[in-house]
Amino acid sequence: MSAATTSRRSARKAKGDGHLRRAEILEAAERIFIAEGYEGATIRRIAEEVGVSSTALYMHFPDKGCILLEICERTLRQLLERNTEIAARPLDAVVRVKMMLEAYMRWGLEHPNAYQLVYSAPRPLSAVSWPEDTVDLSTQCYEIFSGVVREIAASGRLRTGTADSAAQALWMSCHGVVALLASRPNFGWCEPEPLMQVTLDGLLHGLVVD
Repeated sequence: MSAATTSRRSARKAKGDGHLRRAEILEAAERIFIAEGYEGATIRRIAEEVGVSSTALYMHFPDKGCILLEICERTLRQLLERNTEIAARPLDAVVRVKMMLEAYMRWGLEHPNAYQLVYSAPRPLSAVSWPEDTVDLSTQCYEIFSGVVREIAASGRLRTGTADSAAQALWMSCHGVVALLASRPNFGWCEPEPLMQVTLDGLLHGLVVD
């Protein structure tokens, strides 16, 4: 028996360890999808990363497309919950927009694998046809955010553009910060917290009349 085979088997969970948590599979799949790409990842590779057999993994997910969808749905639900909670606060619209964008960037930096998978990685051909409820989650996240930007526009406080162009520019700019920090970690970036604050202050002071 080869050393590689012995190592692989020893990494697997003992037979009596009980049920496998779905979260373990999702976390391992996130790492592998980002490192090797969706098409390059396999059920066997994900199972080895978790330390179980492919058969055990199939008891939780019928294929890797279902794993990808659950990762994306879980991510979008968390973002939707944050946006909904912040949007409902009795605060000035500009304050709420800043809070939502800050929460969005901070979440992306805290969960870079999931963020890249949902917002940066190209959708694989085999997973293009996402269920309507998954697409709807993404739409809801944006609509809640853009709805608060519309409040700013309705009060006549936008210096330039429309509610839609302002909302899209704000989102795209903050996405760029997270995506570059995640994909170019060896560049000489400033610390994330002050970088986020400079970005938000510059964007909002440029777009919004005090």
